[in-house]
Amino acid sequence: MTAGWTYSQAGVDIDKKSSAIGSLVGELKYRRTGLGQMVSKPGLFASLVDFGDMYITLATDGVGTKILVAEEMGIWSTIGIDCIAMNVNDTICVNAEPVSFVDYIAIDEPDEELTRQIGVGLQRGAELSNMEIVGGEVAVLPEMVKGVDLSGTCMGYVAKDRVITGESCEKGDLIVSLRSSGIHSNGLTLARKVLSSQGVAMDDSLPGLGRSVGMELLEPTEIYVKQVLEIAREHPVHGLVNITGGGLRNFLRMRKGLRYVISDPVEPAPIFSAIRELGRMDDREIYQTLNMSMGFAIVAPADAAEEIAAAYGNASVVGRVEEGEGVLLEPSGIAYDHY
Repeated sequence: MTAGWTYSQAGVDIDKKSSAIGSLVGELKYRRTGLGQMVSKPGLFASLVDFGDMYITLATDGVGTKILVAEEMGIWSTIGIDCIAMNVNDTICVNAEPVSFVDYIAIDEPDEELTRQIGVGLQRGAELSNMEIVGGEVAVLPEMVKGVDLSGTCMGYVAKDRVITGESCEKGDLIVSLRSSGIHSNGLTLARKVLSSQGVAMDDSLPGLGRSVGMELLEPTEIYVKQVLEIAREHPVHGLVNITGGGLRNFLRMRKGLRYVISDPVEPAPIFSAIRELGRMDDREIYQTLNMSMGFAIVAPADAAEEIAAAYGNASVVGRVEEGEGVLLEPSGIAYDHY
């Protein structure tokens, strides 16, 4: 192909996905009466359920086509960390503490060693999150599944006076980035197809990586639970953003009527530079598909943001909040106006 790769060309159209989600949610109209009602706040990373003096939170996610990398590498012991991370990193976006988790494995044929290795990763992810795995399900579906899929659901809680929704963001706030550990667990369909289209195999290496492409892609998603909850206890925080599917578009989940300006992006790790070069990808596409080494973001008043950035080695101030609308990647002049 002569044009640069896009996520849509790789098989994932995020706008069509958003439309499909909208059509589903449009049918979900029943509302419970009594204790345990849903709190209607659009754009949240984790759902809030009213439970007296606190909110219970629920988040659910899987590891996507990172499963295919694990299969090709024959390494299943890390994707459980990703499964936990994708859920707990959403949970903490409302300042909720994750407490319980259930996993779901769909498989074509029971494989004791494979599920044991998945369990190793789930256990490690639970330790890193201070969260207990309280149950789960292994479904054997030979007519529906070819291989294995892994997902899970996380429950958390937050006192009502401690919840963070992004509605407190205001002009003058700064944006702090927490560095990612790598691609995390989204955008792998694009990454895999870009690499394979250039004849790069999972056991190959590329300049600057220092290890095989497969091991780079398998690097577990960073779990930010302890760090972010500590920051929110010690500093005023107005917004929390998990940079997963949608990339910089995730800032659009927060307060409307503001522009979130990324003026000093994190220097991307070599794997991102390799994918961008091999796929001839422009900034608009890659920053709305991959995290580009910015795995999580914190919006806080300027003084607090500077203190956070100084206190943590993986943190840096990358932007600001100003009057306007949408998200602006300032160095490239690229704007995003819808999630």
